[in-house]
Amino acid sequence: MTDHLYGEDTYRRDAPGVVVAQTPEGGVVVEPALFYPKGGGQPGDSGWLEWDGRSLAIATTVRGEGGSSILVPAEPAPLPPLGAHVVQILDWELRHKYMRVHTALHLLSVVIPLPVTGGQIGAGTGRLDFLMPEPPSDRDGIEQALVHLVDRDLEVTDGWISEDELDARPELVKTMSVQPPRGAGRIRLVRIGTGTEQVDLQPCGGTHVARTGEIGAVKLGKIENKGKQNRRVNIILA
Repeated sequence: MTDHLYGEDTYRRDAPGVVVAQTPEGGVVVEPALFYPKGGGQPGDSGWLEWDGRSLAIATTVRGEGGSSILVPAEPAPLPPLGAHVVQILDWELRHKYMRVHTALHLLSVVIPLPVTGGQIGAGTGRLDFLMPEPPSDRDGIEQALVHLVDRDLEVTDGWISEDELDARPELVKTMSVQPPRGAGRIRLVRIGTGTEQVDLQPCGGTHVARTGEIGAVKLGKIENKGKQNRRVNIILA
């Protein structure tokens, strides 16, 4: 993620770039990439490209070859030509909601310390699926514990670990359905809390808020039965 603006500064809302590719399906690749491509349960960013007095609405972003961000136009329209200098503009309100929900789901995995079998991030809502044969007996207690972690306003930071180091610490990987991407030699870790205040550390390539207090008011939604061994726990930003 060091080659991508969304990994260097998740709060950056716009940035210049150069068109380096167009796809047969009508997508466009701009570098350096500001738009986060769909992955790990987090939707791709949307927004706009501007160049030479023109504007192109971007509906979503998907991951291309080599981890590139392919910008998908909202409707068929002329694309900026190869080599064009453009301005990338995020739909910041939507991205920020994804960031808040994503960080809240990391905290939910702390409150419910069970293997995660799936997850999804939305605009103000999110969910994790847990390996949980029986529904939780204390729903209110889970919600209160989640709110308490948000209110502690813990710092959220990132770092890196080698693939060999991660192999030696398998407990860091909470998600059973999605394994950290390999091949680059190192894997990004997201840490919540520092020093004795640390509450979570796990591999993650998504975007997050800088402190848990920024998540704001959050509450539990439905807890659904998704099979003999699975329970889906939903959260909602209030």
